[in-house]
Amino acid sequence: MSSSEKVIIVGGHGNVSLRLARKLAGTKSVTSIIRDPAQEQDIKDVSATPLILSLEDSPVEDFTKAFTGQDVVYFSAGAGGNGGEERTKKVDYEGAVKVFDAIEAVDGTKPRLILVSAVDIRNPDKIPEHYNDEDKALSERIRKVIPAYMHWKYEADKNLVVRTAFKWTILRPGGLTNDAGKDVASIGRTHLGKPISRDDVATVLAFLLDREDAAGLAIDLVGGETPITEGLDTFIKKGVTDWLG
Repeated sequence: MSSSEKVIIVGGHGNVSLRLARKLAGTKSVTSIIRDPAQEQDIKDVSATPLILSLEDSPVEDFTKAFTGQDVVYFSAGAGGNGGEERTKKVDYEGAVKVFDAIEAVDGTKPRLILVSAVDIRNPDKIPEHYNDEDKALSERIRKVIPAYMHWKYEADKNLVVRTAFKWTILRPGGLTNDAGKDVASIGRTHLGKPISRDDVATVLAFLLDREDAAGLAIDLVGGETPITEGLDTFIKKGVTDWLG
């Protein structure tokens, strides 16, 4: 473990990102990247520093400059289903790759990346061994409803896992709610059906800040009954690096 003091959040105005910034800003230097100046006050309200950049329009060099000197980059951006497949590809895939390239271009010590993906983002031809019949049926339904999202998230994750120039961790939460956080979850190789609150996702992201030993892991996260600190520690100690690609 180490102590990371400077963090930057890509997709800073998202519901999880705002919660994460609020959790970290009391003790860390937090910069939140947003594309709309109208969102600046919301960022300031959670004690973070807004930075205007666009995943779609700003060049890699601008992101490299923003990442220089940072300890950790959080990527929690997405098109959110807006704009159809074209924009989903532009943000969820091309935007993610832009961030990966920007981190690689940082001179000297490169920040770690903690990327928020989604549960069941995988090669559709490879069904995880721990999936039961309910998981398989739910996975099939999800892929019919949001095929572009599932495809481009997978392509982004696939691009990331072969990179070795910087350390990365993937967090893969399930369905999200706005319920109050309970500080409990199911973490690791999970089933798909039980949703998790955005508060609890932000809590896990905050704990991952100083877990360099989670590098190279893809961590599933859904609702459950295990204390978050315990579940996260147990999975990280297992060191299961088999990404479902």
